Amino acid sequence: MSKEAVKTKKGPGARKTLLRILVITVASFLLALNVNTFVDTGGLYPGGVMGLTVLIQRAIKEFFGMDVPYTIINVILNFFPVYIGFRYIGKRFTAYSLYVIMLTNIFTDLLPKMAITNDPLLIAVFGGIMNGLVITMCLLSNATTGGTDFISIFLSERKGVDSWNVILCINIVILAIAGIIFGWEKALYSIIFQFVATQVLNTFYKRYQKETFFIVTNKPREICEEIYKLTGHGATILEGEGSYEHCTRNVVYSIVSADDKKKVNMAIRKIDPEAFVNTVHSQSVSGKFYLEPKD
Repeated sequence: MSKEAVKTKKGPGARKTLLRILVITVASFLLALNVNTFVDTGGLYPGGVMGLTVLIQRAIKEFFGMDVPYTIINVILNFFPVYIGFRYIGKRFTAYSLYVIMLTNIFTDLLPKMAITNDPLLIAVFGGIMNGLVITMCLLSNATTGGTDFISIFLSERKGVDSWNVILCINIVILAIAGIIFGWEKALYSIIFQFVATQVLNTFYKRYQKETFFIVTNKPREICEEIYKLTGHGATILEGEGSYEHCTRNVVYSIVSADDKKKVNMAIRKIDPEAFVNTVHSQSVSGKFYLEPKD
């Protein structure tokens, strides 16, 4: 997709915008609910800026006997990540992310704290699942929960690789600090919580994962044009020979984002129902790889 096409691309319609707001509002509520149920009951530290906020909040209460509102600490800690979002990722994307951050802060301070279970392992696992699903909801709606999510997206956009595991390592450092201050049991359960959340995120959000297509077809040019039209990615036509019939075969080779895999497969079947398609997960790609920019 050309730069001109990107520049002239129209913004989302009213219905899409309302749906986006609805989804991230629900996500904000669920994120706050997660903090006030699983995280608070288990005494966990969820990682990222949220985890650092909870850590500072508990440290102030432990050493100074003061209850500082979640919102004040979280807003201060999100200042630098939000700047990264505005400067390098996308203004509308960051604005919606700010909406998520502020709404989550309000819900966290207003919702009552309640216990669903007191089993620390269940809290770590199901709290992590909920956390990962909420972050995925926001990312699929072109927003984020703030904090280290901005940093991960920035690294992923710049390097063209999935950086969520890098953030997991940063979170483990934060959790180690929590372990030193408040004891290792809660910190270790928090690492389980964060690991589960990261795996859920990697399962459902595939923007930075890549799939390689090898397509044996009699309509290579039509398929190449459709791949470009759907994904903005080019393709290479390779000429080969079928080993059984000893006739000329055309192979289309292309790499697309994993979240485009399904629609590319459907388009191939529509153009050439007899095409033979092999997809392979790509570990890494060197060179230019188009990603639709954040709005």
